[in-house]
Amino acid sequence: MTIKIACIQFPGSNCDLDTMHVLNNVIGIETHLIWHNQFKESEFDGCVLPGGFSFGDYLRSGIIAAHSPAIEEARVMLKDGRPIIGICNGFQILTEAQFLPGALLGNDSLKFVCKWVNIKVENTNTAFTNKMITSSVLKIPIAHGEGRYFSENLKELEDNDQVVFRYSNESGEITNESNPNGSLDNIAGVCNLEQNCVGLMPHPERASESILSPTGTTHGRLFFESMIEFIKRRVS
Repeated sequence: MTIKIACIQFPGSNCDLDTMHVLNNVIGIETHLIWHNQFKESEFDGCVLPGGFSFGDYLRSGIIAAHSPAIEEARVMLKDGRPIIGICNGFQILTEAQFLPGALLGNDSLKFVCKWVNIKVENTNTAFTNKMITSSVLKIPIAHGEGRYFSENLKELEDNDQVVFRYSNESGEITNESNPNGSLDNIAGVCNLEQNCVGLMPHPERASESILSPTGTTHGRLFFESMIEFIKRRVS
């Protein structure tokens, strides 16, 4: 079967070509860069909202892009059960569009944070984690100024198994020291109830080639390989 993925480009996206490279050249899946007001969901099996500063992050991060025509197309994909991932600014867009619960606030340090972190896998049942191992620790970089996850419904998120990743140390311990931005309960990524939509602040596309990793790991590939597996299962 032929699988086609859309990488949605907004004014200000700056991780779109990185994502395209990984999907096309590293993972080997047909991926197209689509300008946000030209996206047609019917042509694709899944989509990626990449990192960057959509519309300059004016008003607040992700809010203008959340009203793009692309989001209405993605909403059809969401209801249809096709996989959608939002990375960094893409995560901000998904929360602003209410695809995902919660909000992303300014880092508690009030500074832009760019470094490699560890995230613990909490849910392996999503479209983007089915090739991961529960409680395993992934090394993935972050680069954001507004990545502090917040929700008024933490218990509901936990009860519904919507917390997908938490910042941790290398041993998988959830500590204050391993939280790079002050996120509630160290949350690094969440999913929707149906688990076909995931948002996270870390950048898996920057952790998919060993040459880019300080430890030679390629943990980021697991996200995209999981997406492919999810699509294959869905259409089989």
